[in-house]
Amino acid sequence: MKIKPPSMSIIRGLLFTYDIENTYDLVREKTISLRDINNDEELIKLFDELTKPEFVAYTRSEQKWFIDSTSHFLATSDNFDAVFKNMKTYFSAPVTNQTNFMQVLLNCLRNYYNTPNSKI
Repeated sequence: MKIKPPSMSIIRGLLFTYDIENTYDLVREKTISLRDINNDEELIKLFDELTKPEFVAYTRSEQKWFIDSTSHFLATSDNFDAVFKNMKTYFSAPVTNQTNFMQVLLNCLRNYYNTPNSKI
């Protein structure tokens, strides 16, 4: 199995669900805007509702790439401006701690990866 290098663009792609450029969906927009994304518990609920279904649809190798990429950039103390700088979202407030946001995401991705219905 070929190991893919860490990629900030795939992380950005995974978070496209939250971008205003994504498909017009009033229910999704409302769900996003009603969550306090600077509160870990609220953020986890949001990821569980909107990110998990997309993530578990990827192959195991793709899931691992998301996890490895996020983990890599956290380990290098990246500030994730490459993800957030040009991202316009339905969040009701700006992300106050981008590193924490990504750490919460990573923890969720690891949990989803260990979910039995994740693709092989």
